Amino acid sequence: MRLVVQRVTTAKVDVEGKTVGKIDKGYMVLVGITHNDTKEIADFLAKKLCNLRVFEDENGKMNLALKDVGGSLLLISQFTLYADCSGGNRPAFIDAARPEFAEKLYDYFCDKCEEKGIIVQKGIFGADMKVSLLNDGPVTIIMEK
Repeated sequence: MRLVVQRVTTAKVDVEGKTVGKIDKGYMVLVGITHNDTKEIADFLAKKLCNLRVFEDENGKMNLALKDVGGSLLLISQFTLYADCSGGNRPAFIDAARPEFAEKLYDYFCDKCEEKGIIVQKGIFGADMKVSLLNDGPVTIIMEK
């Protein structure tokens, strides 16, 4: 499982011209799932993500987590995080999990983040999504297990 985490002041995702998920302060996270990912991996990364301390405290140090700042999550499924560009100019996606497996684990991951008391918004799995965000910092972190 691979996450691209961006600290944002605002982010939203639109599908067919309609906003389906929107947050203010928080993390916009692209979520990639591969074949051998498990619920245990999702549990680990949900805990890590929700406790990630990259918001600034009163001393300007990245020391605060989502709950500390009243932040939210916008979680977007993103199979292209497992693109393999080593062979040529057209990426191969053989390392990305099949949709029927990936969707269930993506939903499970979203639920686990909500269980940690975080407000979660999300895109629509498999849809053509238009994601817009204002990256704060910029702060972008890649997490993987």
